[in-house]
Amino acid sequence: MARAIWTGAITFGLVSIPVGLFAATEDHTVHFHQFERGTSDRVRNQRVNERTGEQVDHGDIVKGADVGGGDHVVVEPSELESIAPGRSQSLEISDFVDLDEIDPLYFQRTYWLAPTGDGEAGPYALLLQAMTETGRAAIGTFVMRGKEYLAAIRADRDVLALETLYFADEVRDPRAELEHLPGPRRGGRDDRELDMATRLIESMSARWEPEQYHDTYRERVEQLIEDKRRGREVVTEAEAPEPTGMSDLLEALQRSVDDARGGGSGAGKSRRPDGGEPRKRRGSGDPDGDRSADPGTDLRSATKAELQRMARELDVPGRSSMNRDELADAVGSAGRKAS
Repeated sequence: MARAIWTGAITFGLVSIPVGLFAATEDHTVHFHQFERGTSDRVRNQRVNERTGEQVDHGDIVKGADVGGGDHVVVEPSELESIAPGRSQSLEISDFVDLDEIDPLYFQRTYWLAPTGDGEAGPYALLLQAMTETGRAAIGTFVMRGKEYLAAIRADRDVLALETLYFADEVRDPRAELEHLPGPRRGGRDDRELDMATRLIESMSARWEPEQYHDTYRERVEQLIEDKRRGREVVTEAEAPEPTGMSDLLEALQRSVDDARGGGSGAGKSRRPDGGEPRKRRGSGDPDGDRSADPGTDLRSATKAELQRMARELDVPGRSSMNRDELADAVGSAGRKAS
């Protein structure tokens, strides 16, 4: 079972509901150890006194705030805890707002809030139902690990979700920070480029299905590791496409619209990694999409990500637990049967 990373109570008015805070997401990034090149010697990061060169125990480290001129004010961890008495054990709600009013720019990270015991389930369920019916989000603050967080609590089906938010002074003004932003675009009544861009967006529109998206770069890193482990040749990724110039924009938009609708001439038509026709999107005339794969395609050069996509299109059973070679065999077999 998951362990709470913070425990306290949601408080609003005279109501107090004990809860625990749990991570709602997990990082699947491939992590590496560090080695000195040409050796099998690990390289480790250590806390070292820069004057003596000696390693320092974690318990002997204090914080220092730079106040300018090379001077620092030393602060003990216990002193930081003492200036927030009680705050580290309560999540104080100050307002309820419409969730749609919060700009996604302010969202930082998602957690789940859950009761810490059977006795707290009733008040928790009541708050969850009330927030579900009103469509409101609770705004409050709490202290965790020496930092105060602004948070939005919202109903997420059967659980309360907590979104940590950036404070207003932490959100940058793009006009003040970024160069080369365009001014207002002046298009006429017969603005062909805008009309074409709008048609392209409409032709590529689909329902939000998060399962359809996956970390292709992580899969390439995993494939790189597997290829090197087996002594296979490492395939280099193609270079990024050149930016589209204004003189070529209309033609590029038109070809993109044709490709998305399946009516392209083929010259600029995108193709699937297996060499077949691009999969049709839902709403483009084929409700199920193109599920064919060319049985004559050499699958040995395909990446694991490409094989997983082809396996998904062919509805290969058990594909999520297969390695790359098993995927290649299963996709080849399924493609021959489909043809």
